[in-house]
Amino acid sequence: MSQQLPDIAFFHVLADAASKETLPRFRSQLNLHVDTKPTEEFWFDPVTDADREAERVMRDLITARYPDHSIMGEEFGTTGSGPIQWVLDPVDGTRPFLCGIPVWGTLIGLTHNGRATMGMMSQPFTGEKFWADGAYAWRCGPQGEGQLVTRKNVTLDQAILHSTSPELIERNPIVHFRELTERVLMTRYGGECYAMAMLAAGQIDICLEFSLQPYDIVALIPIIEQAGGVVTTLKGERAEAGGSILASGCPLLHEEALKMLNG
Repeated sequence: MSQQLPDIAFFHVLADAASKETLPRFRSQLNLHVDTKPTEEFWFDPVTDADREAERVMRDLITARYPDHSIMGEEFGTTGSGPIQWVLDPVDGTRPFLCGIPVWGTLIGLTHNGRATMGMMSQPFTGEKFWADGAYAWRCGPQGEGQLVTRKNVTLDQAILHSTSPELIERNPIVHFRELTERVLMTRYGGECYAMAMLAAGQIDICLEFSLQPYDIVALIPIIEQAGGVVTTLKGERAEAGGSILASGCPLLHEEALKMLNG
């Protein structure tokens, strides 16, 4: 039986295998085939062969090493059952991937009895990985390796706020996003999963996402939490199931932002 938690080294193996499928297709129109799967939020929701092939190789490796583990992936759904589930997004941020902007990443998450416990975000073009091993959060890349720690004791008027796309603001009028932008120091858009990693690294203070699926957030939850941050739904609940998600580097700042967003 393989119902045991994996070593973090296996996350690196999965990320490296995925990068062999994504990197050759990044900024290469000749090697990339693009389809679309329209959703309620966007009439153009791209999916590429980089997404499919990267998830395929990760699934094959997981099944060979941990045949009793369940796998949930963006491209091929859910297989298996049991207390341990891998949650995969092979290219989180397919739009910036298509634009040649390296803020996309491969997300590899792990839940145990429904709770996100370990995770990795890999950005192979910049040569960076961000991960949580079950106790602490870490990063490695061109600037070396070190522990991730979120920024603390930040007042709202000095906080940096990030959201993926301003398109979703008008579609979610119940969320008081404008009020929050008027109180913070600066608001930026378009960083995808890379912005969440920067929150864990202490560069960004608040990230708001209006509509996430589990595979968009599960890998990032332990990275942020084990760096000292907080991730919840806008109702203040656990975020593993996705939805409207708020992440903050500081618990007090998180509570203040939640109250403001909820009016």
